Amino acid sequence: MAGRLIEVVVGCHDPERLAAFWSEVLGWKVIDRDGGTVEIGSWEPTVEEFRARQMAPTVLFIPVPEGKTVKNRLHLDVSPVEGSTEDEVTRLLALGATRVQEEQPANQSWVVLRDPEDNEFCVLRTLDR
Repeated sequence: MAGRLIEVVVGCHDPERLAAFWSEVLGWKVIDRDGGTVEIGSWEPTVEEFRARQMAPTVLFIPVPEGKTVKNRLHLDVSPVEGSTEDEVTRLLALGATRVQEEQPANQSWVVLRDPEDNEFCVLRTLDR
């Protein structure tokens, strides 16, 4: 018997705004709204699917009163499906992300960005390269 990772929970000030941002980043859709929370995913969770196999977790955005004060203890990494890392960074900046560093070290194969609520995340190199 084993547990399954079913969702990642993100505390934030504006669940609708952050869910909209991450839906665009990942190409996912809103699958549930309940009591101020918003859940996004690449699939519609059902009991049958959950029991049958490991599926990608959903992301649940919940409202919290406090702001972010230190570096994230957990962050998400994304990788472009098509195009270069820099193409993906440009797309994410247009969606509302911001760069953590303007100067990218030559030996660093990822780019650190912040989402609209200042949570750091990384854009990794394209996986097929």
